[in-house]
Amino acid sequence: MVGGKMSYLAMKTDYEAENALISSDLRELGNSLQQLANHAFLGGGLGFGTSFLKWVAFCAAVYLLILDRTNWKTNILASLLIPYIFFSLPNWLFHLLRGEVGKWIAFIAVILRLFFPRRFPDWLELPAALILIIVVAPRLFADDIRGHWVGLVICLIIGCYLLQEHIRASGGFRNSFTRSNGISNSIGILLLFVYPVWALVLWFL
Repeated sequence: MVGGKMSYLAMKTDYEAENALISSDLRELGNSLQQLANHAFLGGGLGFGTSFLKWVAFCAAVYLLILDRTNWKTNILASLLIPYIFFSLPNWLFHLLRGEVGKWIAFIAVILRLFFPRRFPDWLELPAALILIIVVAPRLFADDIRGHWVGLVICLIIGCYLLQEHIRASGGFRNSFTRSNGISNSIGILLLFVYPVWALVLWFL
């Protein structure tokens, strides 16, 4: 009886130890899966945030270009918006314009400008220049610098220059946010900062 009891106790102890080991392994597996899910969610969220802010910056630059060609003058060097759009253009749209679609648009724009200059509207000058730059840009600018922190710094410098030029043309910081046309221009220029600042922070994290 004593031997049987000892054997039963030993089997029970082994069973409990095995259960404890399995439970520990399951807990570690659960923690690992939870950490993986958190990292995936965080990475996806940051990636989505960057893409969204890139669209915001692109739309703000286009908005300022439209303002510059209407009665709501921006009083800024609007041609600087072209390299800004080049470096901040969403990837799928950039590659679309860099392909056959962009080549056809650039070809038609050049033909119209050469042979029908009077029918070529002034407001198409900068958009046509943007398409040409996208199509003919060397790989160094299109692939390397555009996707690097250098391109982000260029966007940030352009935004800072446009902001200070707008404030000076408005007659001071207060006027740039109180006049009717100054407010719209100021908001558009400030939105140019959201993408490069966010992307630079993520780049150096």
